Amino acid sequence: MSSWKDIIRNIAPTLGVALGGPMAGVATKFIADKMLGKKSASEQDIQEFVTNASPEDLVKLKEIDHQFKIDMKNLEIDVYELEYKDRDSARKLFAVNIWPQITLSTVFVLGYFGVLYFLMHGTADPQSLVTNPTMMGVFTTILGVLTAAIPQILNFWFGSSLGSKEKTKGMSEAINKNAVKTA
Repeated sequence: MSSWKDIIRNIAPTLGVALGGPMAGVATKFIADKMLGKKSASEQDIQEFVTNASPEDLVKLKEIDHQFKIDMKNLEIDVYELEYKDRDSARKLFAVNIWPQITLSTVFVLGYFGVLYFLMHGTADPQSLVTNPTMMGVFTTILGVLTAAIPQILNFWFGSSLGSKEKTKGMSEAINKNAVKTA
């Protein structure tokens, strides 16, 4: 099932981008005010409203997205550029010094396979894991936590897809060209 923020991203893209970046508070208050009629509505209130929204409410959400876009333009705020700059700072930090990430990734992956090898072929008695529920719980918990972290490390280094990297590169080039033209 989609989260309420995913629903907003699909129906109201400008508000969706704002919710995922440094303008999240502004977007949340805007949605609360325009959809619920109270600026002080909590994120939980908005979540309940969006997940239970009628088709008419979704049409209204699309309309307030357009109004939000106009209001941000009047304030000379580009939420897409803010989101890009927010993520770009992390990319620049990564470009400066990547050795901590390399070291931690290497240590974790080698440690993971070391633990697996020890548990499968080491001095631990496999029969004791089966007969002792506490040891079995410890084993499965450790193995589960370590295994769950491996895809995160791989996604960090290789990304979710090559297309995503290409899209990011294209967006960066377009913004840089625009910055050169306006300078």
